[in-house]
Amino acid sequence: MKIEIENLKFAYNGREVLQELDLSIRNNEFIGLVGPNGSGKTTLLKNIGGVLEPRGGGIYFDGKSLHNYSAKEIATIVAALQQENQVGFDFTVREVVEMGRFPHLSRFERHDAEDHRAVDWALSVTDLEDFSDRYVNQLSGGEKQRVFLALALAQEPDLLLLDEPTSSLDINYQIKIMETVAALKDEGITVIAAIHDLNLAAHYTDRIGMIDNGEIKVLGEPCQVLTKENIAKTFGVEVEVKNAEPKDFVHIFPRRRASIN
Repeated sequence: MKIEIENLKFAYNGREVLQELDLSIRNNEFIGLVGPNGSGKTTLLKNIGGVLEPRGGGIYFDGKSLHNYSAKEIATIVAALQQENQVGFDFTVREVVEMGRFPHLSRFERHDAEDHRAVDWALSVTDLEDFSDRYVNQLSGGEKQRVFLALALAQEPDLLLLDEPTSSLDINYQIKIMETVAALKDEGITVIAAIHDLNLAAHYTDRIGMIDNGEIKVLGEPCQVLTKENIAKTFGVEVEVKNAEPKDFVHIFPRRRASIN
């Protein structure tokens, strides 16, 4: 799915959060959004997903305005993974992932062979096939995050929105989640993710949009966006950036300060 965002505006209680934001996202692209806390990343995702109503501007999916989609239509083409997810009852992994099929079902309709195929595919993609009969509340944080990613994928979306998908995960699960997400473009899924870890963004995304004060300040390939000048200007910190061929070898780390005697 190709997404066009034009002059997007949004405000909370009169405070401008998104200011005439423009962004073009290619079909089957994995684009990362980076920026300081409060820069507008989550708000942008919620506008794209139809959770929030823009104050101005437009969002277009394959040329069709988001305003012209019903809530049910949006639920069948857009899936989202939030920063924090919880299950209130003791469901198995398969039962949770099956919830992703609800947008495709009419009232009281039961799962059919197509639904079971979609759930099996989501479990396979997230490497959860051996977990399907386990209870979600018995899983680790990283395993739970993979379950909720599988739930989103069971919707068979054209567009996947991720808000800090690796937050609070150890490095093992960070890599598992990001590798799974990066492979989704081969399944025909466009991905937009807010990512706090600049090294993960550099390694896995196709392009990065750097957001500050509700605007896309820089947009391009990771090596073009994640320069020490852009990071210093946007985040207010000095870093060292080491680039090698290809983009996978962009490494960002704080500049060492001289010791104080």
